[in-house]
Amino acid sequence: MASDTPAAARPAVLDAAALRGPMGATLYPEPFRHVVAGRAKVRLGDSFGLTNFGVNLTRLEPGAASALRHWHTRQDEFVYVLEGELVLVTDTGEHTLRPGMCAGFPAGEPNGHHLINRGGTTAVYLEVGDRTGGDAVDYPGVDMLVRDGRFVHRDGTPW
Repeated sequence: MASDTPAAARPAVLDAAALRGPMGATLYPEPFRHVVAGRAKVRLGDSFGLTNFGVNLTRLEPGAASALRHWHTRQDEFVYVLEGELVLVTDTGEHTLRPGMCAGFPAGEPNGHHLINRGGTTAVYLEVGDRTGGDAVDYPGVDMLVRDGRFVHRDGTPW
């Protein structure tokens, strides 16, 4: 994903707190959209024209989840908690994450994971992922995969 903004016009430094424009609604098909209601992301990396990896500043309201539990075939993921408390749910169990704690998920390891805000205040974290092409995503426990950039049922039919 190359930036359309010339390098000379892109900032070298930004105040992340001043950035607006959270990513729009989820691309998840119904009946899964409600899981991430209360999630807002700002694409920090795109502001600098980064193309090899993405960086999102993500806010989760109480009761919201980061995503459905999932894993990637070709893309690494990393999260770093800035504010609040989150529960990381993986195939191996649940882990509480507090500010300063982080978690990482190597590509190709089938360890479904997501974050849930079970606390009473908004949680904020950074998520970093690479943009390796040809990635596929598996959502354990539900009838959904991402193949060729599209949501499909496990039998391959489109959502």
